[in-house]
Amino acid sequence: MSSAFLPCANLRCAREKISPISFAAKFSNYMNTKATNFILLGSIILAVALCIFVYPWLPDEIVAHWNASGEADGSMPKFWGLFLLPVIMAGLFVLYVLIPKIDPLRANIESFRKHYNLFWIFMSVFFLYILCLVIAWNFGYAFNFAAAIILAVAGLFFVLGGILEKSKRNWFFGIRTPWTLSSDVVWDKTHALGGRLFKVAAVVSLAGIFFPGEAFVIFSIVPLLAAAGISAVYSYVIYKKQPH
Repeated sequence: MSSAFLPCANLRCAREKISPISFAAKFSNYMNTKATNFILLGSIILAVALCIFVYPWLPDEIVAHWNASGEADGSMPKFWGLFLLPVIMAGLFVLYVLIPKIDPLRANIESFRKHYNLFWIFMSVFFLYILCLVIAWNFGYAFNFAAAIILAVAGLFFVLGGILEKSKRNWFFGIRTPWTLSSDVVWDKTHALGGRLFKVAAVVSLAGIFFPGEAFVIFSIVPLLAAAGISAVYSYVIYKKQPH
């Protein structure tokens, strides 16, 4: 092969190596349990360290609740206003560790373990993001809290949609109805549809950013509830079509 073609070939290989799709696939492959443990524990430590760092600079009462319009409407003592989210993150880490050990269908969880791990990583990042929003608000930065939240929620549910498509039958994670839990076929078909619906609902929910008050709830929450409801009904329909 002529050496004149080598730079192009190398450039093409480089592009393939750094493409978003290949990066996501490689990131997913790296998400073994040891790496996930490190990331989850690291995010908890980071959250606690952040709370300790900002604690002296905040008043005794901090804003900790916002209405559907993104306006502050509630407060709580500084300690719980800051450290409640790291406590939740620690509780989620316990669930992440326990579920694969206590689920009677734990072998199925192991079959999609890298996607299971990704779910908990994104959950941890989500709560760390919320903590940063709370701290920024209480330091006087003005922004629409509801809009900032819906961006994170939409992203989380879009990722969840992709993970649902990869999930296998288990008792703790996924669209768990009597019919999906009774059949691998029903589980797989329901989660193939449910995963797509959650992705669509996540995109539609972004419209909530542009609508204040109750309209925000309608655009942001209803699509997600609809995705879950349609998936549940679909699981029953598929179940009834199966030979028994």
